[in-house]
Amino acid sequence: MSQPDTKQRLLDVAERLFATGGFHATSLRAITCAAEVNLAAVNYHFGSKEALLEAVMARRLGPLNVIRQDRLEQVAQRAVAEGEKPDLRALWTAFITPTLELRRPESGAEYFLSLIGQVLADTNGVLMQVFLRQMSPLFQRLFELTCQALPGVPRQTLFWRVHFAIGSMSHLMRSNDRVPVKPEGVDTDVDIDAITEMLLDYTLAGLEAPL
Repeated sequence: MSQPDTKQRLLDVAERLFATGGFHATSLRAITCAAEVNLAAVNYHFGSKEALLEAVMARRLGPLNVIRQDRLEQVAQRAVAEGEKPDLRALWTAFITPTLELRRPESGAEYFLSLIGQVLADTNGVLMQVFLRQMSPLFQRLFELTCQALPGVPRQTLFWRVHFAIGSMSHLMRSNDRVPVKPEGVDTDVDIDAITEMLLDYTLAGLEAPL
């Protein structure tokens, strides 16, 4: 097996086992056995279990963050060119739409989304630390641009509104279509595009709520 194949296989297996068995409960030996490689391969390619987790996260978050960052900057640059505030819906479309694309079956991100669910429950643990290292710059930029778009809302208030908005999106991502209660007459089988628009409407209503 070539080195690129070995590294890719380790990432695939680690993502699946971390998602299904939990990061802390999954040993490097279990990963190497499932990947059919020796333990030295993990040390060679990654160095440690935490570094392997970081690589698993970066493999999907890296390209996603590039897309989201580029789209945010396009909105910001357009606002500067027009001498206007950034368009709030455009900002949050830039952030939410590519994120929800991970919910599509063809994205191959099922295990990754399960792993993100664990990350968000691991408030002060290693999973959250790894996640924040990769996400903090993007979150900070989104917040600052949202403040520019809503100059009449105090930063303190807007911080919590942004926090709630990201929480809503995160809940949707990790819960997928598994809702705890399905009231009679309510169809929960909604496509990604419709869900995206509903989430955007909900998010903007919260961000722009009267003080």
